[in-house]
Amino acid sequence: MPVTLGVCGQLELVVSDLDTAAALGTSDVAVLATPRLVQLCEQATLVALGPHLAPGQTSVVLRIEMTHVAPVSVGSRVVATATLDRNEGRRLIFNTTVNDACGLVAAGRVTRVLVDAAPFMEKAR
Repeated sequence: MPVTLGVCGQLELVVSDLDTAAALGTSDVAVLATPRLVQLCEQATLVALGPHLAPGQTSVVLRIEMTHVAPVSVGSRVVATATLDRNEGRRLIFNTTVNDACGLVAAGRVTRVLVDAAPFMEKAR
C-alpha cells in the first residue's frame, strides 16, 4: 500500500538531564544531544508511518542527514516533525525539523525502507 506524500508525524520532548550531550557522552555540556535529536526525528517518522503499514510490515532507517544549529537547555520543550517528501517504492524520504520556542534547532532528512518484519529478522546477525 503506497504511503501518501505529505503524511506528517510529530513528537514533543521536554529536555531532561538524561537527554544532554554530557549524559550521552558526546560532549561535556548540559544541552540537548545531537544523538537524541536524531532519535526524536526517527521517532517522528514512525508516528507518520504508523497507520499506513500493512500487517507484518515495518520500516528501518537506511540513512540520516542532520544539521544541528542551536543549543537547547534542560527544561526546554522541543517538537520534532517528520513529513514524507518522496516515496520511491519501498524507500521513503522524510524532511525533518526540530524546533523550540525560539525557532529551528535542527533539520535534516531521514530515509526509511519498508520491509516485511519476519524475513528481515531472519537476516539479522
